[in-house]
Amino acid sequence: MLAPKKVKFRKVMKGNTRGTAHRGCDVSFGDFGLQAMGPGKITSRQIEAARMAITRHVKRLGKLFIRIFPDKPISKKPAETRMGHGKGNPEEWVSVVLPGRVMYELQGVSLEIAKEAFRLAGHKLPIPVKFLVRGDLS
Repeated sequence: MLAPKKVKFRKVMKGNTRGTAHRGCDVSFGDFGLQAMGPGKITSRQIEAARMAITRHVKRLGKLFIRIFPDKPISKKPAETRMGHGKGNPEEWVSVVLPGRVMYELQGVSLEIAKEAFRLAGHKLPIPVKFLVRGDLS
């Protein structure tokens, strides 16, 4: 699973997921991209599951770029715990994704293979996604 080696603070506040992505919203490295259409938090397990779905379908042809990284800790309290006693311990790492963010890119494969690979990856993610082609202005 992806996780940072070291962070400045162990626990962070929830924050919000309002607005749209202004950075990372176009296909920069590959020929095809998978873009988020809604806001959400994507865990490191979901990122890895989508990566595995893509690499298995393309049979390790071409190159895959992962453009999100889970750098936010999510803390959870144990079940049936009373109020008080502070904040829970960090349990998982998530990446906060805003609409418009390109999460994965593929290079060196055909359009049909890339489209099917990203369709399979979209089923592993908790947000709606869209297939992009580099240079396409639609």
